[in-house]
Amino acid sequence: MTQSELLAKGIAEMALSVPAEAQQRLLQYLGLLQKWNKVYNLTAVRDPLEMVTLHLLDSLSVLPHIKAKNLLDVGSGGGFPGIPLAICMPQLQVTTIDAVQKKAIFMQQVKGELGLDNLKVVHARVEIYKPTENFEAIISRAFSEIVLFVKVTQHLIVENGRWLAMKGTVPHHEFERLEFDTMGVKLSKIIPLKVAGLQAERHLVVFENN
Repeated sequence: MTQSELLAKGIAEMALSVPAEAQQRLLQYLGLLQKWNKVYNLTAVRDPLEMVTLHLLDSLSVLPHIKAKNLLDVGSGGGFPGIPLAICMPQLQVTTIDAVQKKAIFMQQVKGELGLDNLKVVHARVEIYKPTENFEAIISRAFSEIVLFVKVTQHLIVENGRWLAMKGTVPHHEFERLEFDTMGVKLSKIIPLKVAGLQAERHLVVFENN
């Protein structure tokens, strides 16, 4: 099976609405990732089909749950999930941020080659980042424990904004260490995610900034 066939099959299985043009750009993005990965080691995933499942489809699993005009992807690495979301949601303003320069340079290259006008790439540590406008949604796929994720980004979120933490199994042990009552933050919901071709559990943990 080709990357194109696997992507189309996965999108259909997950009942997502992703136009053919967006699917083509997702594959272009993956092509760039494979090319750069040979030199810059951006991801440990090397198999082209595994990249479709573990990077693209995993990122797209949150598509139905993005309800915001702007979104910050923290610790974006090779651009996941921020760049797939920017490709599939042209009306969404996406900012990706990573402290590793080579990863930021790669994401900037993707922005240029794919003409993603709704994508902004930032090379900085998130705790010292000061944007001109705060974000309605802040997402992370593999940044850190939830309590740290919220603490280092709390200065970046709007009132009533939402944090979206992409996790495997539900991290009950992380909830036990939270001090959100004193931070004005509350757990909103835990959403099971379906990723086509992946047997492992995936969840989206949503917090609200009150």
